[in-house]
Amino acid sequence: MIFSSIFFLFVFLPVFLVLYYLVPQKLKNPVLLAGSLVFYAWGEPVYIVLMLFSVIFNYYMGLELERLAKNRRQQKRNLVFTIVVNLFILCFFKYFGFLLDTVNGIFSISLPHPQLALPVGISFYTFKNLSYILDIYFGKTSAQHHFLTFSVYSTMFPHMTSGPIVRYADIREQLNKRSVNILRLGQGADLFIRGLAKKILLADNLSVIYTGITAGSGELSVLSAWLGIFTYTMQIYFDFSGYSDMAIGLGKMLGFDFAKNFDYPYMSRSVSEFWRRWHISLGSWFRDYIYIPLGGNRVSAGKHIRNILVVWILTGLWHGASWNFVIWGLYYGLILLLEKFLLKDILARIPGWLANLYTMLLISLGWVFFSQTDFGAMGQYLLQMIGIGANGLVDSTALYYLRAGAILFIICILACRDGLYRSFRRMLQRHPSMAVAANFILLFVCTAYMVYNSYTPFLYLKF
Repeated sequence: MIFSSIFFLFVFLPVFLVLYYLVPQKLKNPVLLAGSLVFYAWGEPVYIVLMLFSVIFNYYMGLELERLAKNRRQQKRNLVFTIVVNLFILCFFKYFGFLLDTVNGIFSISLPHPQLALPVGISFYTFKNLSYILDIYFGKTSAQHHFLTFSVYSTMFPHMTSGPIVRYADIREQLNKRSVNILRLGQGADLFIRGLAKKILLADNLSVIYTGITAGSGELSVLSAWLGIFTYTMQIYFDFSGYSDMAIGLGKMLGFDFAKNFDYPYMSRSVSEFWRRWHISLGSWFRDYIYIPLGGNRVSAGKHIRNILVVWILTGLWHGASWNFVIWGLYYGLILLLEKFLLKDILARIPGWLANLYTMLLISLGWVFFSQTDFGAMGQYLLQMIGIGANGLVDSTALYYLRAGAILFIICILACRDGLYRSFRRMLQRHPSMAVAANFILLFVCTAYMVYNSYTPFLYLKF
């Protein structure tokens, strides 16, 4: 089940919310757990067993780590065991085929392997459970002794399938006591509808254009190549930030306050700033559990460089079992090293618009590595962007999509910056009734699109 579906919007969510709001406080967690299991089992009935194993295993290992707090050596052994089991499950389903394909390619052999479907959300709930385990080990939180409460944290459907990666320590108090009222319901609905509009009205229409540009023979003009990657750049932002808005909005409806996952990243004046604004929960996860334990920046220059490259190669691999993601992570690792050691002072001195242009050019190039899993297609696309092997500077495809998507492109450029939204919010605060009307109109239009257009899955469901 996904958020941007008619069934979720008009069957599952209304029924669940009515039941959730009617039951007394002590029954809200059982209802939320039951709803989350139904939500996940609706699309992944087999893999719910895997998710439940993860819940039970991490619950008991969390208790064991807390019990062994005074025996640091044994506690560390249990920590390593817990991490290995979690990562083994993740790697088996996500990377086993990739590993065997790599071995087959290197040694020219044909080791067979089953084509396993990737369990939806496995990367997100694995990292969420690992953060809980690691926080217990580092003394940042105590273990949750109530199995039902931990199960709610681990399986909560708003952020189960595509994040954000919510940490137990951040919502520990809310898991036991939270405020649920009409005001929070309205605030959550406002966020949810905004995210839904990003997904349905912007990202899905951008997907049609990107697919149309890249579905041909591969011979693109320079303008088509740049228009294609501009479209993908906007699509992935509105798709993923739209999901995050919906997840945060749903959380607020249920009485939880999840931290924001995107902070207008395309306004950034450096790639370093971009990664402080994009997928914030994942970036902070790698910072706190990989980068800092390796020594962070409080080590020699050589180890500091190693730490950054390790984090970014792992970040690339987290996104998918393909070498293009490794290259994508390494690409950003190298850029961040350049900015840290060579470009930081230069970027601080140049005009803001020029720094933003520099950032967006590098980010757009990065999305080529991200979107193209075939090295041949990746290389061809990059060469066409600079005119090598391209079908001229301009072709009919580029002109057609420029005309057809002009209004959409303008809306996207404005919507990925904060000025328009701040002005819109101020207007709605002066006229609250307009906010209700605007949300009803957006919901109506989104529903019409969902009814008459084909289903387009969230890009991050496969990660």
